[in-house]
Amino acid sequence: MPMIIPISDLRNYGNVLEKVSEDSPVYLTRNGHGVYSIRDIHDEENFEKAEAMIRLLCELNAGIRSAEDEGWVTEEDLRTHFRERRKNPNR
Repeated sequence: MPMIIPISDLRNYGNVLEKVSEDSPVYLTRNGHGVYSIRDIHDEENFEKAEAMIRLLCELNAGIRSAEDEGWVTEEDLRTHFRERRKNPNR
């Protein structure tokens, strides 16, 4: 469960860091508004993986929409394209 504390509690940052654990970030507030969060490193890694997965899915969806609008490329055209790229990498 997240913990919400005022940023002024950072004066005793050791106490604040003890409250941080996996799946339990600490949110720091200034004048009653959230400004920072402190997360466990495992939570951060999972967050970065989720962001990467979302970016990948967005790119895949864009490719599918493009293919549906402009037509799909045949497997042979794809192979030819990459053979040519291998022969002429500066193209």
